[in-house]
Amino acid sequence: MPYMLLIMERREQRRSRSPEEGRAVYDRMLRFTDDLQARGLLLASQSLRSDREGVRVEVRGGKPTLLDGPFSESKEMVGGFFYLDCQTKAEAVAIAEACPAAEWSTVEVREVGPCYEDE
Repeated sequence: MPYMLLIMERREQRRSRSPEEGRAVYDRMLRFTDDLQARGLLLASQSLRSDREGVRVEVRGGKPTLLDGPFSESKEMVGGFFYLDCQTKAEAVAIAEACPAAEWSTVEVREVGPCYEDE
């Protein structure tokens, strides 16, 4: 079953790290990614740039509205993701618990599925 791990981090967390601290954190995440790849669980992963550089798009009544980041109403941002092929939700949760980012962020585990709910 495909699961998405979303790394939800505080908006200003990256700016609070020195370059050395940032590289050390990133290196830990790369080693974690390599391990998932070696175990055959990783479908995709990426770190995302800050939402300061993002844009939100809404189309209502055929008219697009764009909102440039940062998005002041949010206290967290999606800092990255892991797209995994796990046998169970418990396996995905165990991977989230082992993720280094869980030490400084929240790792949200979500099963991939359609954009509607079955009754």
